Amino acid sequence: QVQLAESGGGLVQPGGSLRLSCAASGSIFSIYAMGWYRQPPGQQRELVATITSGGITNYADSVKGRFIISRDNAKNTVYLQMNSLKPEDTAVYFCKTYTARTFYWGQGTQVTVSA
Repeated sequence: QVQLAESGGGLVQPGGSLRLSCAASGSIFSIYAMGWYRQPPGQQRELVATITSGGITNYADSVKGRFIISRDNAKNTVYLQMNSLKPEDTAVYFCKTYTARTFYWGQGTQVTVSA
């Protein structure tokens, strides 16, 4: 079993920045990718960004140029640096970890972008 601890969510003004963290713990042997997803109010969950253990990244078009995903393999932690935030970025953000056998979801952290 793998547990994911998310942090960094909160309230921020439009144009501001926020940094999310997700630390994986438990029976970790071969995490090959980690990522962030989000679910805006009244909408479906969507991909934000992913990163492989080798550092290959993938971003949704809506966040390209504004968000940066990174990871610290030694800490089994993935980060999401969110810049130039917009009201439409408001959502519950979920961490996801992929292993050789299965995947795991975090509980989610609320990000609200409002003046």
